[in-house]
Amino acid sequence: MRIIRDYQYVSEGDTGAAVAIGNFDGVHLGHQSVIDLTRRKATDLNCPLGILTFEPHPRQYFAPEAPSFRLMSAKARAHRLEKLGVERLYELNFNAALSSLTASEFARDVIAGGFGLKHVVIGADFFFGKGRSGNAEMLAEMGRDMGFGVTIAPLISDEMGEFSSTNIRNALTDGKPEDAARMLGHWHRIDGKVIGGDQRGRDLGYPTANLAIDGLHPPKFGVYAVLVDVLEGPHKGHYQGAASIGLRPTFGGEIANLEVFIFDFSGDIYDMEISVALVSFQRPELKFDTLDALIKQIDEDCVISKQILAKNT
Repeated sequence: MRIIRDYQYVSEGDTGAAVAIGNFDGVHLGHQSVIDLTRRKATDLNCPLGILTFEPHPRQYFAPEAPSFRLMSAKARAHRLEKLGVERLYELNFNAALSSLTASEFARDVIAGGFGLKHVVIGADFFFGKGRSGNAEMLAEMGRDMGFGVTIAPLISDEMGEFSSTNIRNALTDGKPEDAARMLGHWHRIDGKVIGGDQRGRDLGYPTANLAIDGLHPPKFGVYAVLVDVLEGPHKGHYQGAASIGLRPTFGGEIANLEVFIFDFSGDIYDMEISVALVSFQRPELKFDTLDALIKQIDEDCVISKQILAKNT
């Protein structure tokens, strides 16, 4: 998959694709439905399958001090899209210049002129241009005038509601990763490099791999049964474990992170990329008066995690 970040300097081989446009945070089943529609168009038109998205997320650009809300990093999103067969990722730098384009300027300068796209697929709730002044119907009309096709994809839902990034965030906030997985089509994952910790887990007999979660929407703090993929190095492979997400109140922590104890594992994975899938929420964060009480609870957490994972994997 090729990543293109500038619509003003585009090689000829990167033009003429059929693309889906959106933020694709989480790449949930609704997003995948839009991508599937785009794939069919790309096949019909004999052109590359692409995604047109923005980095940073426009919401992040306009409100940088707001709480973190993203379900995945740009890197994780790119990996997920590549697995879905996307050939061109047009990841535009969302800055003052891009955000100042009117709806018609975006259609003319980015879609038609810059990338020379043959077809675009958008959701029914799509808005674009300065002040979100353009909508799906307007883009379809502009496409007819400017020479690119437009398909408006219906929103996807089930009996429990619409598949959306917002609803997935709400499920994670409520400690319901199973509901998030229903909308995602896969377990919600937190990816990143293993960072150094204070090694208290090692002293307790439960060495953990630590991941930062800054910049991401924080799931409900507490203990989860998890699946762990070590993505590189000599220990690359699939594992099971128990993870704690939160502030570590027993030790007076101030910065939230994820700590995962990987079952039946021994090895050094510092600075290695891993992916942790949240399967089931077990209990909220607790503060323990003694280390013995904490160790006893961790023992119970691991037993419960293994029972959960035996039923769900």
